[in-house]
Amino acid sequence: MDASNPSCACTSTTQRSDDLRHPLDPLTASEIRAVVQIVRNDPEYGADFLFETIELLEPEKPVVRQYVPGEPIVRAARVNLFKVKQDGIWRLIVSLTRQKVLTSKYLPTAKPMIQLEQFTAIEDAVRAAPQFIDACRKRGIEDMSLVCIDPWSAGNFGIPGEDGRYLAHVFAWVRLRENDNLYAHPIGGLNAVVDIKTYEIIRVDDHEIIPIPTTEVNYEAEFIKNPRTPYKPLDIVQPEGVSFKLDGHRITWDRWSVLAGFNSREGLTLHDISYDGRPIAHRASLVEMVVPYGTTDEGHFRKNVFDIGEYGIGKLANSLKLGCDCLGAIEYLDAHLANMDGNVVTIENAICIHEEDAGLLWKHWDFRTNKVESRRARRLVVSCIATVANYEYGLFWYFHTDGSIQFELKATGIINTAACWPGQPGKYGKEVAPGVVGHIHQHIFCARLDMNVDGDRNSVVELNTHADSWGPDNAYGNGFHEEETVLKTELGGCRQINPATHRAWKVVNPNRKNWVGTPTAYKLEASHPVTPFVHPDSPSGNRSNFIRNQLWVTAYDPEERYPAGEHMNHSDGTGGVADFVKKNRNIENTDIVLWHVFGLHHQVRPEDFPVQPCIFTGFKLMPSGFFDANPGIDLAPDNNKASCHAQAAKQ
Repeated sequence: MDASNPSCACTSTTQRSDDLRHPLDPLTASEIRAVVQIVRNDPEYGADFLFETIELLEPEKPVVRQYVPGEPIVRAARVNLFKVKQDGIWRLIVSLTRQKVLTSKYLPTAKPMIQLEQFTAIEDAVRAAPQFIDACRKRGIEDMSLVCIDPWSAGNFGIPGEDGRYLAHVFAWVRLRENDNLYAHPIGGLNAVVDIKTYEIIRVDDHEIIPIPTTEVNYEAEFIKNPRTPYKPLDIVQPEGVSFKLDGHRITWDRWSVLAGFNSREGLTLHDISYDGRPIAHRASLVEMVVPYGTTDEGHFRKNVFDIGEYGIGKLANSLKLGCDCLGAIEYLDAHLANMDGNVVTIENAICIHEEDAGLLWKHWDFRTNKVESRRARRLVVSCIATVANYEYGLFWYFHTDGSIQFELKATGIINTAACWPGQPGKYGKEVAPGVVGHIHQHIFCARLDMNVDGDRNSVVELNTHADSWGPDNAYGNGFHEEETVLKTELGGCRQINPATHRAWKVVNPNRKNWVGTPTAYKLEASHPVTPFVHPDSPSGNRSNFIRNQLWVTAYDPEERYPAGEHMNHSDGTGGVADFVKKNRNIENTDIVLWHVFGLHHQVRPEDFPVQPCIFTGFKLMPSGFFDANPGIDLAPDNNKASCHAQAAKQ
């Protein structure tokens, strides 16, 4: 937030307290330091151990629900360690309450996520490699300080010399001058493979010399020669203050209550979501995303990155204090994480909380009496934004007056670019600037929704609409109806969308009924399905097997957290939701988790460059019999003198 910017119609109050108010509050900065000290004091874990992640070990559900504010809170952390000189990951449970390491498990073949601190080290190592310098010189590049390297996860392709190593596969660009948009000048046909542990250059691949595009396509304000006339001021003010309350990490607004969490892998997480005291979801978050690119070109076939599982978008979250990423009367929450050395990194204003006008909620004009009633909707917004190299991902959770919960992902930033011969981008991409190609790709996400609609005993009902057969019972051919099918086991809960039947799913509580005698429920609106095109039996297809269904339903297990597996870097596709469902557990009238897969099919266009306008994807959870009637019917009319109701009263 730039308070000196008069065009920024924002206010800010930042919650910075280290006081714990709830068992699900994320680890504080002091707790992270304490965890690190506990690990360092243990003789098993010397100074050669590095920290991949430190996060809250979320307490069991009964502990959360029995907690009384003010009581002591038992705290523990999950800690993943790794070494430079030895493969594997050490998974620890550390008790803050007992000040000791409780459990430890060594996974000899697991690879840690690529850490933010390793980005620049990889870049420096590649720029200094003689073979890479020679390849750049062949392309007319003499000043290596202008060369920019993006480290990509290397995947698992069985390439000789790579098996079992902790690697990054890099792409390169060059700036023409300071602050120039590097992505307008890709160095085509040149890649390197780097051992992240030692920063040894395993291989430099010089496939083809393609002329480096030299047209500048910049986006920073200093380069815009003829800016358009700015809009007239649009001030968003709340002179009486906000309608929500922030108590620690607990947010209450209207009849909603939700606790905001944060960790280094998922970033923003939501917990204990309820409406008017009635539970809806115990936990909700974005748990994985994979970005498969469609090109088979040399080097580029490896672009199948898991931005959450291989990097962690929490560590890549933006500090929102320097700009108006959110408008209005805003409150923020900081995020505290640990770097590789165990030092605390604080991302100030990582989570933005505010409310927005959401248009018309409901309206009716009785033409007989000429009386009009209408209400405007509002929504609470909880959001964060992460930058993963060239792309930005905005995670926005909306809580609506009508009782619905919406997740919207906004993708912006800069498309990944490659060099092409001018006018010859090939069949896998589109030319976005002379000699610059953007390849066709997809962004496929998975949300993990630990539902508890009116309690933990839930079922999933699939809805399909069918046309009646034309006959005596449907003489005019206009009959169509909805059929409901209860999903009973995990293998039966692996489902795909079907536009022909307008397929949808409801999470129902068969033990709670509304006033018309049907189970209370929330409906999943799967509004952005994606058809994956990567072959399911390919290396990338195996690793991302969770994308094969738009819905997976599993029995709740606190250790089943990620749809592509716990440790994604160089993974083989095992240990994810496709393996969870092989247990074929009961999912009827029990504690269940929904894994919803959705995303973006990105056919690149010139308008996506130099910075892509936000494109949107997401889903909605809509009450479907959870309430006896429209939950916004009792919203009081606006008594503002300028409101339509006040004007109507005068007439």
